[in-house]
Amino acid sequence: MNSSKHTELANHAWSVADLLRGNYKQSDYGKVILPFTVLRRLECVLEPTRQKVAETAARYESQDIDGDYFLRKASGHSFYNKSALTLKMIAADPQNAAKNLQVYVGSFSENATEVLDKYEFAQQIKKLDSANLLYQVIGKFTDLDLRPEVVSNHNMGYIFEELIRRFAEQSNETAGEHFTPREVIRLMVNLLIAPDGDALSLPGVVRTVMDPACGTGGMLSAAEEHIKALNPDATVEVYGQELNPESWAICRSDLMIKGQDPENIAFGNSFSDDGHQREKFDYLLANPPFGVEWKKVKEDVEYEHTNLGDSGRFGAGLPRINDGSLLFLQHMISKMKPVDANGGGGSRIAIVFNGSPLFTGAAGSGESEIRRWILENDWLEAIVALPDQLFYNTGISTYFWILTNRKDAQHKGKVVLLDARDQWVKMRKSLGDKRKELGDGSGGKPNHIADITRLYGDAVAAAADAEHPQHGKVKVFDNTAFGYQRITVERPLKLRFELREETLAALLASKPVQKWAEERFLSREPELAAKAKARRKLTDEEETLFRDLAETETMLLAEALHPLKGSTWATKSEAQVAVRDAIVEAGVQGPMGATFTKALRDTMGVRAPEGEVQMVKGQKEPDAELRDSENVPLGKDVEEYLKREVHPHVADAWIDHTKTKVGYEIPFTRYFYVYKPPRQLAEIDSELKTIEAEIQALLEEVTE
Repeated sequence: MNSSKHTELANHAWSVADLLRGNYKQSDYGKVILPFTVLRRLECVLEPTRQKVAETAARYESQDIDGDYFLRKASGHSFYNKSALTLKMIAADPQNAAKNLQVYVGSFSENATEVLDKYEFAQQIKKLDSANLLYQVIGKFTDLDLRPEVVSNHNMGYIFEELIRRFAEQSNETAGEHFTPREVIRLMVNLLIAPDGDALSLPGVVRTVMDPACGTGGMLSAAEEHIKALNPDATVEVYGQELNPESWAICRSDLMIKGQDPENIAFGNSFSDDGHQREKFDYLLANPPFGVEWKKVKEDVEYEHTNLGDSGRFGAGLPRINDGSLLFLQHMISKMKPVDANGGGGSRIAIVFNGSPLFTGAAGSGESEIRRWILENDWLEAIVALPDQLFYNTGISTYFWILTNRKDAQHKGKVVLLDARDQWVKMRKSLGDKRKELGDGSGGKPNHIADITRLYGDAVAAAADAEHPQHGKVKVFDNTAFGYQRITVERPLKLRFELREETLAALLASKPVQKWAEERFLSREPELAAKAKARRKLTDEEETLFRDLAETETMLLAEALHPLKGSTWATKSEAQVAVRDAIVEAGVQGPMGATFTKALRDTMGVRAPEGEVQMVKGQKEPDAELRDSENVPLGKDVEEYLKREVHPHVADAWIDHTKTKVGYEIPFTRYFYVYKPPRQLAEIDSELKTIEAEIQALLEEVTE
């Protein structure tokens, strides 16, 4: 079926909107159209065996036996409908349409009714019936030919996705959260499965595929089709989980129609309610929503991170709350099959990310620790950069991450970076933010999918061969190339000391001076001192007296230090001696001790390049304002780096090794940056003169 045909069928289904207008908001059209499309598809699939199922149902009901197994066998599918009714029969009896439709829907097997329940279909039946629209809507769908011989399961997916896209546009929702462009899925599946081509062609091969954010199931369908194309006799079992009820319902019905087990598609949030606990899969792939926060499941995720650690899914680290992309990847890694002693087993993963997971988060952050965990375990096989404007809901650049725990010899300890950002053709008509697509060789388009897949297979050789035509599009790095040491470079705190109006005010307001003033006052008022010591509340009068007399003590100290205003000292000890001498000379029993000495240093000290180096316990005290951080490649000697890069500029700097952290980031675009020199000034000047002449000519035409 070509694209115009499935668009025509989608238009037919969406034409029901003409009937709904006035009784439904535009944003609610999909609540009717989507479940009726599913219902019509189920009916068309079951039509050839409908009579046989009805006869089987009548036989077992008369014997008071459930007969579920025999009904499935009679239908030829994992679901069935026991009713003799059809949508056409229901539409022909408008007075009883609601009652008959409820009977009809209730006659489906439980796994099918569960799908329709997710659409809250019973409520829509009542609403349509009360508006006298139900029989008309049913009539519209009886004309929609969705028989499998007319519309394959693959093309049915296109129809569902087109309807969802329109529904999302009307609702101002993000259609891209529900499905991924099919050409992107084809490329993703190619890169995921292509290295296993030989193994998949073996007789009796069985493979499991899982998508933890499966949407309508497009990726699962593409993976199954790809494996079947390599080996028609292969057994492919697909699994998934989806949070959106409409998408879940479509995916589940798709599996029922294909003969897969619909129970394999779990409903709910993969983070807080893992629908496939303790299960492992051969292939995992996903296009999780970009930049979506995980605040709703924060408690569950943090509990698992804290209490289960490495035995749970999120032991490596937690990303920032506003982007759960790396949580999906950790979840998928937890479901990889272990590699056995003979090198068998293992899994492969493909996931779509935006640029954020490549570099977001400094050393020691959750994101960096997750990248470190992945790279140090040698799971990351490659990252492929895709063109921008490729997805429906965003125009930003995107990337495939390909991971596996069974790398072949040429990939061990290495990561391939493949730049496919220029592999696209412009679409004739934009769909949301999607303005570009990957050519598949049809209609005279280049076959970008095949070209990228081929280059991916030759990546290591292409990167090593400078003569290879695609050499500039591929780079191969050791895992450690993305690691770095985040070092903290300290410089000594250097101070000179002076007493000015503002430094004196700061000294008097300091805690040691205030405490001294309070103690001086209380020593003269034993009754108040006893009351304060017993933690009894003072009266308002006592509070005022306390405050006034304590202030008097600080004023005495201020008068004692007044003669020193404007003085400066080169060292801390000189300043301290001068202050103490002034206090003694004034006859004031001033504050003493280490805390007062520190207050003097903190309030009177002024940073100066030529000042005295401050010491703490025999060690130079670092100046927090001059503190700096540097990234040093992993494996490099940080002290050598300090001598080479820092000491020529700041000779007294040192590294605080207790603060050193290891981080990992993958600055993809930096590796493929090509410098373009600016144009010559003469060329720019000539261009400006040409433009000025054109403007002048246009102005002359206007004035004439």
